[in-house]
Order: sequence, then structure tokens, then C-alpha cells
Amino acid sequence: QVQLVESGGGLVQPGGSLRLSCAASRRIRSINVMGWYRLAPGREREFVAAAASNGSRDYADSVKGRFTISRDNARDMVDLQMISLQPEDTAVYYCNLRESVDWFGPGVDYWGQGTQVTVSS
Repeated sequence: QVQLVESGGGLVQPGGSLRLSCAASRRIRSINVMGWYRLAPGREREFVAAAASNGSRDYADSVKGRFTISRDNARDMVDLQMISLQPEDTAVYYCNLRESVDWFGPGVDYWGQGTQVTVSS
């Protein structure tokens, strides 16, 4: 069991920036992926970005060039630096962790409670 705690959400004007952080309550297994999803009212959950423990990074097309995901050396935190925010980025952002004992084995998912990001004038 691990708890994921997000922070950094808030209200920002279009074109502004926010940095989201997600901290895990314990050390994460070496083989893992941490990432961010977002959920807007009336929409399905949307993948935003992910950072695997092997160094790979993945971004949704809608955020490429604007969002940057990063991991710390302990692998127990993940940040999402967001710039040039637009109203369509408004959503609750959820941190996700998938742990596994092997890259090709089954994983276990954990989710944070979410942090609200609102982009509005």
C-alpha cells in the first residue's frame, strides 16, 4: 500500500504556469511508472504524461511542448511543470503510480486524491 499526495493545483490565467507535485508515502519499487491523468466534468479520464523508472517519458499530444514531467533520484516523487496553460487544461489532475516486480509482469496501480487546476480569466 502506498499513498500518493498531489499538490500545486490552483487558479491561473490563460498563459500562466503551475507546477504539480506528487509524493509517495514510501519508497517505490525500482520498476515503476509514475504519471498524471486529468478528469474534467463530463469527460473521460485523460492521460497527460508519464515517467518510467527506466528514464522514458511520454506525453499526450495535447500537452507536448508545454508540460514537462520529472522524477527525483529517490523515485518517490514526480512533478509536472505546466506552462502556457489554456482553459481546456482545466481539470482535476490525478497522480498515478504503477509498480511491478518486472517490466513484463503485472502491475499494481495507485491513485492520488487529485488536485484542481483551473485556467480562467
